[in-house]
Order: sequence, then C-alpha cells, then structure tokens
Amino acid sequence: MAKLPVSKLAPERFPDLPEIPGVRLGARAANIRYAGRDDLMLAEFPPGTTVAGVFTRSLCPSAPVDWCRAAIGSGQARALLVNAGNANAFTGKAGVDAVNITADAVAKMTGCNKKQVLLASTGVIGEPLPHAKITGALKQLYATLAPSGWRRAADAIRTTDTFSKGASRTCRIDSQRFVINGIAKGSGMIAPDMATMLAFVATDAKIPANVLAKLLKPVVETSFNAITVDGDTSTSDTLLMFASGTGPKVAPIKDARDSRLVDFKRKLEEVLVDLAQQVVKDGEGAQKFVAVTVTGAASPEAARTIAKSIANSPLVKTAVAAGDANWGRVVMAVGKSGQRADRDKLKIAIGEVVVAEHGQVATGYQEAKVATHLKGKDVSISVDVGVGKHRATVWTCDLTHGYIDINGAYRS
Repeated sequence: MAKLPVSKLAPERFPDLPEIPGVRLGARAANIRYAGRDDLMLAEFPPGTTVAGVFTRSLCPSAPVDWCRAAIGSGQARALLVNAGNANAFTGKAGVDAVNITADAVAKMTGCNKKQVLLASTGVIGEPLPHAKITGALKQLYATLAPSGWRRAADAIRTTDTFSKGASRTCRIDSQRFVINGIAKGSGMIAPDMATMLAFVATDAKIPANVLAKLLKPVVETSFNAITVDGDTSTSDTLLMFASGTGPKVAPIKDARDSRLVDFKRKLEEVLVDLAQQVVKDGEGAQKFVAVTVTGAASPEAARTIAKSIANSPLVKTAVAAGDANWGRVVMAVGKSGQRADRDKLKIAIGEVVVAEHGQVATGYQEAKVATHLKGKDVSISVDVGVGKHRATVWTCDLTHGYIDINGAYRS
C-alpha cells in the first residue's frame, strides 16, 4: 500500500529516550513485506534481566504470543525480536516452526537459552512467516545494536502507523534515579482488552519478575485497556516489560506494595498512558482525539463498559468526524451498553457545554457552541449516568473515510 501521510495528531517529534546500561537495540530491513525500510528489530538485555508481559485475549492468538506466554514463565529475558509486515497468526505448524527457528537463531547469536528470547510479530494474518529472511538478516542486524537504538527500533515495528511512538520518564526509588523507556506500535485493530498491538517497556531498576507482573496489571487497565480505535482486538497484542537491574543499587524490592515504588508506579503509568494515547492519535484515518469520561456508574467496570460503548459507536465517531452535535447518538450508546443508567438523571456534556439532563435537552442549549468545540482536534464527551460513584475515561478517535481507504488497500 502507498505511504500514508503523518497523522495530524502526531507529536511534534520523537522523544529523547535515555540509554539504559546494558540494553542495546537495532533494526534492519529483512524485506518481510515492506521494501526499502527497516522491518526487523532486535533488543539485547544483560544477564539478570527480568520480564513480565500481558497478551491478547483473542481466542486466535498468534504463534509468537503462544511462545511468549510460555517463555516468560522463567521470568528471565536476554533478547527481544520483533518483525513487521507478517503477524505469524493462523499459520498452524509453520508458525510454530518459525518461532522455534528464529528463537534458536537469536539464542545462538546472543549466547542465551532460547526460552530467554521473546518474540513478537505484527502484520497480515494467515500468511506463513518467511523465517529464512529473518535468520538471514540476524548477523547484520546484530551489528546495528546500540544503547541509543530506541528510535530505530520504534521505526521498524510500524505497519500502518504514520509515526513512531516512544515515551520516557525518570523516577525515584530510595532517592536514586531510574529510567523507564517505552516504544509501541498500533494504528488499527485497536480495542485491546489487555494492552495494545505491540508495546515494549524497559527500566534499569532491579525488580523481580513476579513484582513486575503485579505492577503491570493495574496500569494496563488505565492505559492500554482504556483505548479503542475500531473495536477490533488483534491476534498479536503483546506488552512486555523488562527490568535490567543495571541502575543504581538499592535495598532489594520483594513486594509490589513496597512504599518505595510509589513514584515508580506513577511514572510507569505515565509512560503507558502516553504510548496508549499516541496509538489513538495515530488511529487509521483519525482527524480528532476524543476523551470519553463516564461518571456516576455502579462500578468501575460498568463505567468502563459504558465509556467503551460510546467510544466504539460508529455513529458517535462519525458525528465527531463531521462536527455534528448529534448528542442523541451518545444517549443511544449509553442505552445499548447493558449497564445501569438512570434515564431521568442522565447528564451529557460535549466540551464544556451541557447538552442534555433530566431526561431531555438541557435548558438554553445552544448547538453552535458544541459545533465549535467539535471543530477542534481535541474533543471531550462527558456522561454522568446517575446510579453510583464510579468513573472511567476511555480515549478514542473519530471515524473518517480514511479508515476505509487504509484498510481497503492494506494488502495491495
């Protein structure tokens, strides 16, 4: 397919991601699907690096997802290999053979056990992965590894993404400074119910694998599980977090509830939210970034379900795209969510303008003010459903004809 123009919602530049001692990344063109661009990424981690992950809930997971689910059982990682252009999903025994062959090749090159090699693939479903192209490119790929290779790695994992996604924060543990870096890819097939299509995070803090896993779970809920582009969940969704332990020395961390991790948790959430929002801002054909906030719900789960019902509604999303203040579509989306809502207490605001309350259009409602808000790049929709005290925010984008154009031409 033709090269896509950069999203109008893209950040001004790729952020500066500090080097993490012992972590090296690189990329190379393996011609898996795309010509004239890097499509294969490798990251190498020092001995002792721990890993945790979260994966798709799709009942048709890719071969790399199956591999990673088994591999992270050891809690140890030495390498990560990612290819773009081919998802290695729904490929049967050929897919299983491909992950074994590539993991074995990376293990021999990096001098580690093959179960310490993590794999991820993204791209077209149902086509056998040309693993010979990958193994044939590994020697030259390995030669590109560098501590500063974050941007090149982020570039290599893109499919229909129009810009590379990265985020970084620093935090304190026992007054010592640590780094958290992350890269991600995703543009369509985004309603993860776990993470996003692909996201990889690394820190120089020394954190056991079981603690990493417990730290990831809540922040995934408020970041990658709070985004949607099109309501479709990928077969390949993978979020992996690595802790190299190469930063400053502090007393051992043994519990995710350790009070010394407060700042680490906050900064980790910031990194994941930053990456998740970048995925939405690169939604296929997106022109507007939309925040949907639901309050007054019966439970956190109910609030999230209602917010996703609104965010996933094609009618709501096309109204936003057109700048049409058709708030009745929001009422519809609340009603179809299957969650409790009091019709006569329902309150809806678009931007700062209350459009409906007490079961009817708001007194003095002026549609022109809402239309002005909808012309901007950042749109907010707020709904109080009047049955409880819980809230949730979901981020999405509008639905334009560009989504059809991109996905209609995806394999051509």
